[in-house]
Amino acid sequence: MFSRKQTRSLKVGSLPVGGGAPVSVQTMCNADPHDAVACRAQLESCAVRGCDVFRMAVPDVEAAHVLGVVRKDSPIPIVADIHFDYECALAALAAGADALRLNPGNIGARERVQAVARAAKERGAPIRIGVNLGSLERDLGAELDAGKDDVPGVLVRSAVRHLKMLEDEGLGDVVISAKASNVSDTIAVYRRLAEATDCPLHIGVTEAGTLIPGTVRSSVALGVLLSDGIGDTIRVSLTSKPEKEVKVGLEILRSLGLRERGPAVTSCPTCGRTRVDLMRITSQVEDALDTLWSDSRKALPKVAIMGCAVNGPGEAKDADVALCGGDGKFLLYVHGAFVEKVAEEDAVRKVLEYVVSMQ
Repeated sequence: MFSRKQTRSLKVGSLPVGGGAPVSVQTMCNADPHDAVACRAQLESCAVRGCDVFRMAVPDVEAAHVLGVVRKDSPIPIVADIHFDYECALAALAAGADALRLNPGNIGARERVQAVARAAKERGAPIRIGVNLGSLERDLGAELDAGKDDVPGVLVRSAVRHLKMLEDEGLGDVVISAKASNVSDTIAVYRRLAEATDCPLHIGVTEAGTLIPGTVRSSVALGVLLSDGIGDTIRVSLTSKPEKEVKVGLEILRSLGLRERGPAVTSCPTCGRTRVDLMRITSQVEDALDTLWSDSRKALPKVAIMGCAVNGPGEAKDADVALCGGDGKFLLYVHGAFVEKVAEEDAVRKVLEYVVSMQ
C-alpha cells in the first residue's frame, strides 16, 4: 500500500473525503440538466457500478431546481458544477447540493465568491476549486501568454489565490483540482499543489479524450500521482458515457490496491479462429457483473470467456464459470467441468445464471 499524503478531512454529503479516507471515484452527468428523469437514470446507473460522487452541470436556476429533484433519496452525493453565474451556486445550495464546484476564472468578482462561501459554510457544503487552462483569470492568463510563468505555475497560483478568498470567509472545507490536458503538466501541477496546501485534491486529466486515448492518458497520470500518495478523489474525463468513466476510475484504483478487486473476467484477444462475437459478449458480461458486484462484501466470481479451444479448456479449469467458443456456440464449464453447450444468443444469460446461483 502506498503512503498517502495527509490532507484535511471533510464530508461531501455522507462521504468522507481526505484525512486518509478511501480514494473516491467521481463522474459527471451528460444528460440534459433540465431533464430530471434522464439525470436520475444516469445517476442510478453510475451508482450501481460503484460511483461515489455524481456531478451535475447547473447552467441556470431551473437546472438547480432539477438538481434538487434528482438529489431526493439519491444513493450518492451530488456536486453542483457552477460557471459564470454565482446565483446558480446559491440556488443549487438551496436545492440541496452536497457540494459545489467553482471555477475561479469565470465565477466573477470577489463579492460573489464571498456570498457563495458564506452560503456554503452555513449549509455545511464543501467547495471544490476547479482550475483549468480554458478559463483562467485574465491576469494569470496574460502572464502565461507573455511567458512569465509555466502552465503548472499559473494553475497553482490560481487555486491558492481562490483558496485564500474562501478561507478568509471561514470556509475550510475545500477541495482543490487544477487539471491540465496533458500528462506531464497534470503530474507537475498536482505535485506542486500537494506541497502548497493540505486541502484534499481531486485529480484527473481534463479533456483527456475518447475512450482509449483518454483511458491511457488518465491511467498514466493518475497512476503516477496515486503512487506518490497524491489524490483523495478522482475523475477520468472521457468523451464517452459516464459509466465508462466510473469503470476506468475503479480499475485504476483496483490496479494500485486502493480499491477492493472487482469480478475477475479473463478473455482472449480473439484471432482468426474466433467464430463468435466475443467482444460483445465479454462486454455485456463485464457490465452485468459490475452492477451485481458493486458491493465488495460479496464473494468475487472468476469468469473466463475464450474464443476457441486453444486456451479455452485450460482457462476453464481455474474459473468459476467459463465459456469456450465454437462456431456460433459455446461450451460452458462450471468449476472446470463441462456442463452444457450454449447458443451464442444465450451465452450472457447463462453465465449470469450460473454465477448468481453460486452466491
